[in-house]
Order: sequence, then structure tokens, then C-alpha cells
Amino acid sequence: MKKRIFNVILFTLLLLLILFLSIKFLDFIGYKCFYRKYFNIYCAGCGATRMFKSIFKFKFYKAFRYNPLVFMLLIVFIIYFIYAIFIYVKENKLLFPSFKVIIFIIILLFIYMILRNISYFSFLLYI
Repeated sequence: MKKRIFNVILFTLLLLLILFLSIKFLDFIGYKCFYRKYFNIYCAGCGATRMFKSIFKFKFYKAFRYNPLVFMLLIVFIIYFIYAIFIYVKENKLLFPSFKVIIFIIILLFIYMILRNISYFSFLLYI
């Protein structure tokens, strides 16, 4: 059980380190969204880098404003991640989301991308 706890801590720290370094790398190279640059539309992930930077600075309202859907999905992911860690440590069983859940999230992100490009839903943009 101690080995599983160590594995969880190590995995979580590596995940956070990769996220932090990815954001720093995107800033360093001056990355611009592919959809925004070439098609002049906002994708479902536009603002996510700024959202994560705001989260690292503990500015959660600002993070929510940058990308509300990804912010809420992040909260759901963190809850699921904690539950999966609990199951892994207790029962030594890995949990993965079902295919239906993944398809639902993809459809949700696609609908969100469409909505944030309609002028009536301009409140979804905080750019």
C-alpha cells in the first residue's frame, strides 16, 4: 500500500510538472491558437493556457472567465482523479473513463466551440 501511495504522489507531481512546463513552453514560443490564427474562430480550448496560468496564481474567477467549460471540466476531472486515486490505493485497481463519457465530453466541447463563435454568446469570450 505504501508503494501505491508513493506511485500516486509521484504521478501527480509529474503531471503537474508537465502541465507547468507545457504552459511555460507555449509562452516561450509565442504559441497562438491554430483555429484563431487560420480560421479566425475561437476553439473550445481558447483561453485555456491563460486559465491555467491564472489557476497557478490562485485567481480562480479570472481563470473561470478565460474558459468556463474547460474550468468546469477541470474540476470534474480533479474529483474523478481523487476518486480514482482512492480506488487505486485501497483496491489496487485502475479506473478509466468509459468510452461513452469521452464521446460525451468531445461532443460537449464541439458544441461549446460553436456557441462561443456566435455573437449572441459573446459572454463566453474573455479575450
